[in-house]
Amino acid sequence: MAVKSRVAAKEPDALTIGNPAVAPAALLLAEIERLKGEVAGARRTISELEALADVDPLLDILNRRGFERELKRALAYLQRYQGEAALLYIDLDGFKAVNDQYGHAAGDALLQAVARALTGHVRASDVLARLGGDEFGLLVWNLDQEQAAGKARALETLIAAVAVAHGEARLAVGASAGVAPLLIGATPAQTIDAADKAMYARKKERRRD
Repeated sequence: MAVKSRVAAKEPDALTIGNPAVAPAALLLAEIERLKGEVAGARRTISELEALADVDPLLDILNRRGFERELKRALAYLQRYQGEAALLYIDLDGFKAVNDQYGHAAGDALLQAVARALTGHVRASDVLARLGGDEFGLLVWNLDQEQAAGKARALETLIAAVAVAHGEARLAVGASAGVAPLLIGATPAQTIDAADKAMYARKKERRRD
């Protein structure tokens, strides 16, 4: 009489290759990793687009949106830690005449030259931006009102010395810079408005001289 083996046949290992349950699990893990990579890539793209949204494409400095964000941060910092900072609002004098007489391409070249000059004469801690058209904003740190006013006058002189060639013509503009301190409790809009009013007062003063 045949003796039956007491050892049962070994069940196939669930992890062995060829088990149909393995393939779906592996595919699912691969799909999860792929989706993670796509999400990470999308986040990088969003960050890059957000950064571009804050930069003026012509001058490669912050635009008004980016500047207002930095100004809001600066006001929040001063609210918590105190300190001194000021906003310089710079408007180019005579720029419209350049655009009208020589065209927008010439005006753009002059704006770029002015932006390069300003970028080369501000500190790493300062924040420079194009607020619109021919207007620039500069956030300066650790300067009292008198020092900020001196910086504004120096930048007026700097801009007046900037020129670009257009055919046989030499294109140049003047500048009027208003100064407003960053006050604790003020909003970005209030600070910009105060600097804008100071700029117009400075423009009138320059016209009288």
